[in-house]
This record gives sequence, C-alpha cells and structure tokens, in this order.
Amino acid sequence: MSDYDFDLFVIGAGSGGVRAARMAAAEGVGVAVAEQSRTGGTCVNLGCVPKKLYVHAAEYGAGFLQAPGFGWQSQLPSFDWSRLRDNKSAAIHRLNVLYEEMLEKSGVQLLKGSARLIDAHSVEVSGKTYRAERILLATGSRPFVPDFPGNQHILTSDQIFDLEQLPKRLLIVGGGYIATEFAGIFHGLGVEVSQLYRGELFLRGFDTEICEFVAEQMRRKGIHLNFNSEVLSIEKKTDKTFIATLQDQTQIETDCILYATGRRPNSAGLGLENLPIEQTENGAIKVDDCYQSSVPSVYALGDLIDRLQLTPVALEEAMVLVANLYRGKTVKFDYQLIPTAVFSQPNIGTVGLSEAQALQQYPSVDIYTSNFRSLKHALSDSGERVLMKILVDPASDKVLGVHMAGEHAAEIIQGISIALKAGATKAVFDQTIGIHPTSAEEFVTMRSKIRTAQIG
Repeated sequence: MSDYDFDLFVIGAGSGGVRAARMAAAEGVGVAVAEQSRTGGTCVNLGCVPKKLYVHAAEYGAGFLQAPGFGWQSQLPSFDWSRLRDNKSAAIHRLNVLYEEMLEKSGVQLLKGSARLIDAHSVEVSGKTYRAERILLATGSRPFVPDFPGNQHILTSDQIFDLEQLPKRLLIVGGGYIATEFAGIFHGLGVEVSQLYRGELFLRGFDTEICEFVAEQMRRKGIHLNFNSEVLSIEKKTDKTFIATLQDQTQIETDCILYATGRRPNSAGLGLENLPIEQTENGAIKVDDCYQSSVPSVYALGDLIDRLQLTPVALEEAMVLVANLYRGKTVKFDYQLIPTAVFSQPNIGTVGLSEAQALQQYPSVDIYTSNFRSLKHALSDSGERVLMKILVDPASDKVLGVHMAGEHAAEIIQGISIALKAGATKAVFDQTIGIHPTSAEEFVTMRSKIRTAQIG
C-alpha cells in the first residue's frame, strides 16, 4: 500500500495548475488540487478574461462614434458601468464552475483552502495534512506596489474591475501592458485618463518603433501620457478625490489611482521556509528545464517561476511537466518565438525579435514597414492608423520578427507566428497571396525595404 494520499498534489488552481492536474489524471495519476480562492487563477478572475471583456466594451464605445460615417444615425447611447461589471462577474462565475466541473470529470480532487508545505512530501490544507509523492507549486503572481507616502490610497488590477462607480478621472501609474491596456479601456468608457511612467517610453521589451507609434495614437485619442515621471506621494482630500505629487513637484488631481507597476511571484505563505527550496531575489522558485526545484519532489511553473508571465506559457509548461513525469518523454519548452499581444488602443501583436534584440544577434537587419489608414476608417472619420513591421536577416532572408499596431493585431499575429515557427523567409512572405481587402494582406505585399539597421 502506498505511503501517499496522492501521486501529485497541486497548489493553485490557475491555468497551469489545472492543466497539469487534468493531464496527469488522464494518465492514471492520483491528483489533488488545493485552491484558497476561485478556480481559474489570475487569468480567469483578475486578468485576461475580464480585461478582454472590458476591451470589447471600450471598442463598442468607439464603434458608436464611428457609425455615422456608415449611415447609422442615432443619439450616442449612455453607458452603464454597473451592468458591464455585473455581467462580467456572472460570466466569470460560469467559468469558475466550468473549471470545477472539468477537474471533477478528470478525477481530480479539489480541496478548498489555503495550502502550505510541511515537508518535501506533505501539504497542510485547512488544518489537515496530505502526503504526496510529488508536489507542484502553481500559485501565480500578485500585483506589486512600491512603498511611498499615501500608497494605501491606490488600487491595483485586482480591484479595478469591480469599482462601485466609474470615475470621471483616472491616474494610471506604470508602463507595462497592464497599465497601457487599462488606459485604453477606461478612456474608451469615457473616463479622462492620465498614464504616468518613470521611463522614457512605455512597454519596455517591445519594439521601440511600435511603442512610439502607439503612444502617438493614444495621445491623438486624448489619453494623457506622462513619461519620465514618478509619484512621490498621494494625499486624499476631504471630498474623496486625490492629489498625486510628482517628482518635479507638479500635482495631478484625480478621482481614482491605479498602480500597475509589475507583478511578483506569489510565493509568500507557502511554507517554503520549511524546505531548502532555492528562490530568486523577487521570490520566484528556481527550477530546471523539467520544472523541478532544488527539492526533488517539489516542482513549480507559471508566473511563480517568473520566466514569461503569460497564460499560454503556463499551459505549455504544464504539458511539458506531465510529458516528462508521466508519459516517459524527455522534452523541453522552447521559449523562442512566443507570440504576444497588448490589448491597448490600438492593439499590439508581436512575434520574434524586436529591432534592438535583432541587432544584438545579427550584424545588420533589413526593415520593412507599412504605415496606413485601414479601409474601415475611410468612412469612420477616425484618424486611427496601422503600423506593420518585418525584420529580416539579409544573409539568410529569414524573418526574425513581425510586429503590428492596429485593429485585430493579435488575431493577425497569431497566424504569422506559425510561419515564423516554421522558419519562413521573406521570400515566402512575398510568394504568399494576400486576402483583399484586409489589413493583414500588407504583411505579404511589403516588397520595398525601408532601411537597413546595423550595429553601432
């Protein structure tokens, strides 16, 4: 008889944890999952899903403004924040139930409660101890807020979805994709938005030309972007509004302040002090290519290991882990050519190297770009434009990176990423027939090189 209650004990019922649990159970493994909150993790409850629903809401607002050019004549409808918020919550509740049903149908035992490690094979949940041959940590990440006077007055992305009332003015602090996406969302819902970032340009790590283009488009829409700025303190006034004092002593008065200044691995409270598990300075779990920690029976994946904080990445890491542990395979996750998107206004879609990254690896890079107004906006009276960019190694003709800022960028780049994964050259792009009239066809009609970038 086994000394263990389970073969695999998963802490965290987010995307990675649920995928690992279900796939392992399908191999006949006895699995339990412990979750202290709602199933689905950050993505379902406080990230990708509610955010994208709110993005759609903002796009409807823009659509009403653009409709007269297409013959639709009506008064601009009013917006009901509470209906959007409550409909979002109902949709997420349905997903929570679906996740629980998937686990149950897979034969996984779901334990509700906070879990912590006791030793290399023991986990305590709500006062009861369970023994497992292997333990998988998949507790995701949490918002990070710096320490400064008045930081108790700010909100993070965990609270911003469920505001009681829609503010008239919103200050967003941060330059990552979360901050930039919420700037577009709330502006599209009629809020006066200011985004503040301490760096010279937001979206660090994305292609600079694309980011500059998006910043220009956002400013044209009326979003106030403040770069090279940092909040020193926040004061709450008697009328419940706020004053943010900046580094240069200027002040911004606002009704609500959102801090989106990064996320940290959610490793606190897991009982890691009870085991010699190696961590990085920010609390991430150190793992090898098979997601095994310094304690052989303990594994970790997803945001908790802080490689790429993306839901599809956590899902694939879970598949690799199960394949290696329970399917007798030896596979590794290839972290190259992972497509990603920023659902900003306009959207960004990207796969492969940015121009700066390409020049770190290649002596020269051929650059093809197209900056245009889509057919839709020929009648919409909108000044919104699209920017597309292809980076090519002139020595091999291999496409190194593809970037887009504009409507449907994520949908288009998803298909492009397959071509790059297959090793497509620029000649392959040129030989591909476009679908007309679409924005996407520009990627296969960019025949004229704009410039060649070189090191130095």
